[in-house]
Amino acid sequence: MTEYRRRPFAAALLAMLAGSAIAGCTSIKGHQGYVADRALVATVAPGVDNRDSVQKTLGRPSFADEFAPDSTWYYVSRDTRQYSFGTPKPTKQSVLIVHFDKDGTVTSVDHSGMEKVARIDPVKDKTPTRGAHTNLFQALFGNIGTMGSAQGGTTADNPTGGGGSGSGR
Repeated sequence: MTEYRRRPFAAALLAMLAGSAIAGCTSIKGHQGYVADRALVATVAPGVDNRDSVQKTLGRPSFADEFAPDSTWYYVSRDTRQYSFGTPKPTKQSVLIVHFDKDGTVTSVDHSGMEKVARIDPVKDKTPTRGAHTNLFQALFGNIGTMGSAQGGTTADNPTGGGGSGSGR
């Protein structure tokens, strides 16, 4: 190839590599959960609304209290961001908590956000176990030469020393 033909090819190759590198670092935004409408959330009033009116206004909750499903409803939403193949990280979280009394009337409406997000890092090491610590070769070849040694030696009624179901007495 001549010199004047190499330059456009090299420039095109360089542009393609730069475009691939930039595309790999783009941010991916995501949303999970409830899509809150601030105007509708503001209309839920303690002492006025009940379970039916809250469900008609806000829709079904994301989840309810595990032990008393009629006492507390949770509307949860989370915005996340991640880079290419990375783990999504929360950027915004909103939890609307609606408490009801035993008659089904709203007693309070609470909000919480990112202060409730906890980062949990599981141990990436091995799980500790009790017992012998063997490697692959010990596990595969550890029983070689131990056949019949647990039964003991020879006896008058078992001259070969092999196993068996008993002496027959």
